[in-house]
Amino acid sequence: QVQLVESGGGSVQPGGSLRLSCVASGITFTNYRMFWFRQRPGKGLEWVSQINVGGDDTMYEKSVEGRFIVSRDNAKNTLFLQMENLKSEDTAVYYCARDGAGNTRGPGTQVTVSS
Repeated sequence: QVQLVESGGGSVQPGGSLRLSCVASGITFTNYRMFWFRQRPGKGLEWVSQINVGGDDTMYEKSVEGRFIVSRDNAKNTLFLQMENLKSEDTAVYYCARDGAGNTRGPGTQVTVSS
């Protein structure tokens, strides 16, 4: 059974940083491109970033490009999202997913950016 568990969320002030992690189990991690999504208050699920199996091909939603970095540790079945210079509009529940529609995703971790 696929299990994705995110962690690392929290409350930070604008300009702050957080590093999210997602541990995968029940899948062959190296078979999958992995994705980060988020859901802002009152909004739908939004794609944020993705990374290929080798970790050398990444993509970002325009509003986070240059501030977020996605990476992965295949030996530890773990996906990361380093978030820098956080803004209030980054406030959301963040999910990792193994598909590009976000259908197979974890329970999420809350990120709140507020002064």
